[in-house]
Amino acid sequence: MAADPGAVRRRPDLAGPDGLGLGAVSGKGSEPGPLELDRLIHERVRLGIVSALAVNGSLSFTDLRDLLGTTDGNLSAHARRLEDAGYVVCHKSFEGRTPKTEYGLTDLGRRELNAYLDHMEAIIDATRE
Repeated sequence: MAADPGAVRRRPDLAGPDGLGLGAVSGKGSEPGPLELDRLIHERVRLGIVSALAVNGSLSFTDLRDLLGTTDGNLSAHARRLEDAGYVVCHKSFEGRTPKTEYGLTDLGRRELNAYLDHMEAIIDATRE
């Protein structure tokens, strides 16, 4: 019987605990581990927040909102998740009578972003082989 050309072939040596996908992808210099991306950073808006802060140092709420093209409520919710995890720090102040919210990436946030990027690079390298 001929194989189904649309069927997905899986390598048993790369199967994860669920039997799917890349079971282990090693990052640069790290121990091989299961394919588990940091779900906190992996979400599009949160990845945008930590990436923008890694490049710019700190950004105001308005600058982040405009850069990411998101709504106030959406940015606020995602920034709060990152803040609760300790990845981002939020400083609130006033310029005259106008409130100003400034965000910065913590050392933990930078380490976790670097680990996430290393993991993504390892996945890309494994996929291209």
